[in-house]
Amino acid sequence: MENETSVTEFIVLGFLILPELKLLLFVVFSCLYLLTVLGNIIIIVIITTDGALKIPMYFFLRNLSFLELCFTSVTIPNMLVNLCLEETKISFVGCATQLYFFLLLGVSECLLLTVMSYDRYVAICIPLRYAIIMNKRICLQFSAACWCVGFLVAAGHTTVIFSLPFCGPNTINHFFCDIQPLLMLVCGDTFWNEVQVIAVAGVVLMLPFILVLVSYIHIITTILKMSSAKSRSKAFSTCSSHLTVVSMYYGTAVFMYTRPKSSYSLDKDKWFTLFYCVLTPLLNPIIYSLRNKEVKGALWKLGNKIFWKG
Repeated sequence: MENETSVTEFIVLGFLILPELKLLLFVVFSCLYLLTVLGNIIIIVIITTDGALKIPMYFFLRNLSFLELCFTSVTIPNMLVNLCLEETKISFVGCATQLYFFLLLGVSECLLLTVMSYDRYVAICIPLRYAIIMNKRICLQFSAACWCVGFLVAAGHTTVIFSLPFCGPNTINHFFCDIQPLLMLVCGDTFWNEVQVIAVAGVVLMLPFILVLVSYIHIITTILKMSSAKSRSKAFSTCSSHLTVVSMYYGTAVFMYTRPKSSYSLDKDKWFTLFYCVLTPLLNPIIYSLRNKEVKGALWKLGNKIFWKG
């Protein structure tokens, strides 16, 4: 395979086909990226500093914000640099590294959202055992497991894809090194590689999604059985933010990674990819801030400390 691979670098086309919009795109994506970084850092800070948020739900939320912060930083800064250049190149190793971290963080986030749904299931369906089941050791083990599985999936995918022969052309019609655009540059038949990608995506995305769905069926059933309207409202409010994030994440990821190559249109799909690379990491802290009373309270206290003491 190494003898057949003549490509040593890739040209990332990105949005160079729209030169008249480069400045506008740079300004818009820069603002969105800064807001994403700021929003997720604020979530991490308030959960770390506020004693009232020292429960498993917010431990996982802090992990989610950290993942979102890293996830968006894998692709967007490089895209912003490319918008300032006439020719955008990335080395073979650099492309492999970018794909590896993109997959690592994406898979880890997928699994973390599943763990968060289980946390909500235990809290609402078996509240008397919540403190025992979701203790600190279990939370750390769940978090570590998400990272470990992400590492294994990312390492496997990256190794397989970059062991394939790239003979040219070397232009990636995307704004970063993603799986499908890379497969389109491989010399020879990639049918089995596509099958592998779809199979792994099916396991990594659909199995956790089914677990989330089962958790929420039990959660909703339990909530509807509550006699107090106030209790039902409180239970729904603790789940609505997570359910919104899950819907956005799984909806876009399933659409992008469980389709055959023949159904792809990279000129259109790279715009769709922006949703989960730019907007989803930005919307997550907003959703959890606006729809969670405890987070809003902690944010208000932090604001008072900074501005009044400042």
